[in-house]
Amino acid sequence: MKAFNHTNAKTLAEAKTALAGGKNIIIAGGTDLIGTLKDNILPTYPATLINIKTIPGLDFIKEEGGVLKIGATTRLADIAANPVINQKYTALAQAAGRVATPHVRDMGTIGGNIAQLHRCWYFRKPENRFNCVRKGGTTCFAMTGDNRYHSIFGASGMCIAVHPSDIAPALIALNAKVVTNARTVDAENFFEVKKPGNTVLAADEVITEIRIPALPAGARSAFLKFAIRKSIDFPIVNCAVMVGGGAARIALNAVAPKPYRATKAEAAIAGKPINEANAEAAGAAAVEDAKPFAAGKFKVQIARTLVKRALLATV
Repeated sequence: MKAFNHTNAKTLAEAKTALAGGKNIIIAGGTDLIGTLKDNILPTYPATLINIKTIPGLDFIKEEGGVLKIGATTRLADIAANPVINQKYTALAQAAGRVATPHVRDMGTIGGNIAQLHRCWYFRKPENRFNCVRKGGTTCFAMTGDNRYHSIFGASGMCIAVHPSDIAPALIALNAKVVTNARTVDAENFFEVKKPGNTVLAADEVITEIRIPALPAGARSAFLKFAIRKSIDFPIVNCAVMVGGGAARIALNAVAPKPYRATKAEAAIAGKPINEANAEAAGAAAVEDAKPFAAGKFKVQIARTLVKRALLATV
């Protein structure tokens, strides 16, 4: 690991100032960032890590006026264990509880989980050995290389690396908003393939809060994840659904360069009872536009099945 400076921000204004210029980077739980620094995968090494856990008022879970509010530095373990989230926002509790290991969940934060970098062995190769398109190069090495776990819905900016967050699809299914020190963004629109980032955040922008608005009366939600191992593993595919008010919101992740809103599946199930046949049809609709590489065709069936099972889990 190369040498870097470390500073504890006391306010959001202080963090914003420190981030200006793009040479410094935020650290909270550090569960993803420290690994990237150890492996030296980034084309530009940060000069300073700006610790935002020292900023008061960013770690909380509360309901106000029917809106669930979660501070950006709230730990995943606390979200998974919270009784209100388990009862009313079940998909989020389930997603938080499936992230990695208990130790990682005790350190990792909700803000960090949705802002983490993509998973791709070419992008993540130590010592920045592959100058891929995500790093400003001209080649996506996965397209002609090993792409068994990559996008099944095509490329974005010529990159087929997938977004790995378990929290992201749950937030999208629950119609959440991401609040920063500058604006409020729908969770669905928060993700964007950039170089090397994966969000719409500006260089000096900081996530401060997640908000989930009041859900439809009687709404139910669920999250499912398929991974090679039950612990400390990233998803091959994951899925979150929320059903209520005669409609559904369905989101997949690890299937595209950013979380994938399965709108065709939502249309297929809208106004219909959740049963085996209708859930099966929604699963089929979810992958109707899939265009996987040969090595990744197996992910299509996993995505289709997870949509079906997640819908049935809400009954």
